[in-house]
Amino acid sequence: MHPHGEAPDLDQIHVNVASPAGAYTVGNASFFRYILRLGELGLPLGGEDREALDVLSAVPHAFDANDELGMLSGAGWRVVPAQHDLDWPVLEATPQRLRSAFERARTLLWTNAARVHVSAFEITSIEEELDRVYGVIMRAEAAGFAVNVSYVA
Repeated sequence: MHPHGEAPDLDQIHVNVASPAGAYTVGNASFFRYILRLGELGLPLGGEDREALDVLSAVPHAFDANDELGMLSGAGWRVVPAQHDLDWPVLEATPQRLRSAFERARTLLWTNAARVHVSAFEITSIEEELDRVYGVIMRAEAAGFAVNVSYVA
């Protein structure tokens, strides 16, 4: 959710995926809607699916000053709140955990494409963005770094 409570403007959304080994910014509204927020679309989910989507739904808005963000965590991930005025909150995750969450979201999206009304064009653009994000994750894993994710709208 946007830090002021309203839904984010999806036409102006950017998801930042970064580590000291590299970074990529996804400027694709479909990626945000159908990958990061897939858990909000009312799909019936089992335990592992829910865990994976919980990781992705925890990605914070860069300007969210909510002090409770630091309480969000799970196996292989946590939300790190902003440490000072020139900082922003991020989801920090192991590359393995983040890749697993993205892969599960991708599988769920393909399985439920008709149910969530995602178009073939949107799936194609999401696949291209996921390939780039996986590149960042692979470089982070090879270098032994965690991956940080946040978004701004």
